Amino acid sequence: MKKLIVDKKYDQKKLNKFLQDSIPNLNNNLLYKTLRKKDIKVNGKRVHENITIFENDVIEVYITDDLLENKVELKIVFEDENILVIDKPSGIEVTGSNSLTTLIHNQYSNCGFLPMPCHRLDRNTSGLVLYAKNQKTLDILLNKFKNHEIEKHYLALVFGKPKFKSQTLTSYLFKDSKKSIVYISDEPKKGYSKIITSYSVLEYNSNGTCLLDVEIQTGKTHQIRAHLAHIGLPIVGDGKYGNYEINKKLGFKTQQLTSYILKFNFSTDSGILKYLNGKEIKK
Repeated sequence: MKKLIVDKKYDQKKLNKFLQDSIPNLNNNLLYKTLRKKDIKVNGKRVHENITIFENDVIEVYITDDLLENKVELKIVFEDENILVIDKPSGIEVTGSNSLTTLIHNQYSNCGFLPMPCHRLDRNTSGLVLYAKNQKTLDILLNKFKNHEIEKHYLALVFGKPKFKSQTLTSYLFKDSKKSIVYISDEPKKGYSKIITSYSVLEYNSNGTCLLDVEIQTGKTHQIRAHLAHIGLPIVGDGKYGNYEINKKLGFKTQQLTSYILKFNFSTDSGILKYLNGKEIKK
């Protein structure tokens, strides 16, 4: 049995969303089977449908522990005494319960400082995540990301042909936390934050897709997915901002977006990390 407490992020959200985010190994078939058997309790009462849940609700899931364990293996791309770079698979959060960070903390439990993430990726975005292995490194890297001294490049497979081979897009993004979705506007609006997304075409494919190298100067929720969809280039396999018919036709069930390059371009003092300046880590 697994006992979970609903945090503020999932207030007034559906039970299925919370459980699948909290237990990455829990697939749809197993989830619905468990619901049908009434093996899920909310605040002590058995439920058999995908109900709305609220902050501080107590969820009990009666499934054998071996099915609930996260069997994701850590794929280390680079490591030294200060940093750790992990290739995150799709389908797992960077932070939270049963997350990538949880796995890392379990593996590095004997270290004096538990590695901490310096940035985030969406649950269904795969690729490179940078961790700090000591407090000095964490402070430096958080500042470097804030000052745009670390480049993050993504590979995105999109449907459609861009008007330009490379372009820098500036728009405005609004995050609707209750619906877990973002909206894009080309004009400034109240409550919207400025976003900047750049892309370059790497290759055109005969099936109507093309592969893009994408870089973001602002790191907002779902920025790449929503911004590209806004200009008519939905990411293949994206169930939220993509095109269902195209995804089905092409046979993709997960979004084709991955973080594949980290570049350290320090222009200010980097202390113990000065040796990283100019280094590129590639997936």
